[in-house]
Amino acid sequence: MQYPSSKLPSVGTTIFTEMSQLAAQHNAINLSQGFPDFDGPLVLLDRVTYYLENGYNQYAPMTGVASLRNAIAVKCQRMYGCDLNPETEITVTSGATEALFAAISAVVKSGDEVIVFDPAYDSYEPAIELNGGRAVHIPLQAPDFAVNWQQVADAISDRTRMIIINTPHNPTGAVWDADDLQQLEALLKGTDILLLSDEVYEHICFEGEHQSLLRRPALAERAFVVSSFGKTYHTTGWKVGYCVAPEPLSREFRKLHQYLTFCTVHPVQLALADFINDYPEHYETLPDFYRAKRDYFNQQMADSRFSFTPVAGTYFQLMDYSAIQPDMTDLEFCHWLTREAGVAAIPVSVFYQQPPADQRLVRFCFAKDDSTLALAAEKLSEI
Repeated sequence: MQYPSSKLPSVGTTIFTEMSQLAAQHNAINLSQGFPDFDGPLVLLDRVTYYLENGYNQYAPMTGVASLRNAIAVKCQRMYGCDLNPETEITVTSGATEALFAAISAVVKSGDEVIVFDPAYDSYEPAIELNGGRAVHIPLQAPDFAVNWQQVADAISDRTRMIIINTPHNPTGAVWDADDLQQLEALLKGTDILLLSDEVYEHICFEGEHQSLLRRPALAERAFVVSSFGKTYHTTGWKVGYCVAPEPLSREFRKLHQYLTFCTVHPVQLALADFINDYPEHYETLPDFYRAKRDYFNQQMADSRFSFTPVAGTYFQLMDYSAIQPDMTDLEFCHWLTREAGVAAIPVSVFYQQPPADQRLVRFCFAKDDSTLALAAEKLSEI
């Protein structure tokens, strides 16, 4: 029998799986994959148990339970001043990755182009390719990973269907400001170009307010805005996210969603709705929580041979290893670091179509207990 050729021939095992497996193999501290090593709030866990034990274990509504969609609408109004219709503009998904895939699949057709900014999260391009589109890569400008808006203007063509943005940005931790949104709005005026805004780290922004597209009606009317409860509530394994989009886009989005997962785990949705409503201070104080962890990790790394600038958002810190092993690629360095120092990181080059030849950056996750960060920093400072 001859099997069909791959629809994604350039895709293999993700770097996150690879490095986590290597960390386990060498009993290394895993600062590679982006998950906390601490649990979510006890009250939230107790609410899940309550709903598990009280019969909420069958299918949830396809679009998400009403109480959670309502809670999302209230939160978005409080934070971004936007009025959303939870019946027609909010869809709960089985993680942000599902939402990203559904949004791309809903609107990208054969021959369409989608602009992405490198380094780009690795799930974007496969979804674009599977739907017959082509990713147009625009490199962010080091060292602060800012957008060159003239490059964006030059890349737009009559085939441009969508631009994907990500702020706070994974893997660099860069954060867009209000001027970026103004530039984007001016650039798209009079066009039918759509936006996909990956805002899963919306509550982990250390410099000013998070610039959600929901703040600007002219951008929101053409946008899918995606977020993640796993990042906000330290529960990445639950895989619960959501997508906000105007009714015409949500209608198309839901056509894909219903055949991808149909619905998302019922008792967890109900528990999240309760917690969001009763404890808004959790997401309001999350920047301070993670700023303290960033600063603690960086302080512990001050005497190492890594160089770095504190990130403006997310729970990832980029570090330059040029003073340690300058002749190694970042992938080689991450393998060496896991084996020799007992700490796993992620090479930044994997997020690029064409990584800069002289760049020597790796990404560490600091969403860890302080004891984990201290031990990792001690090992990293010895090399």
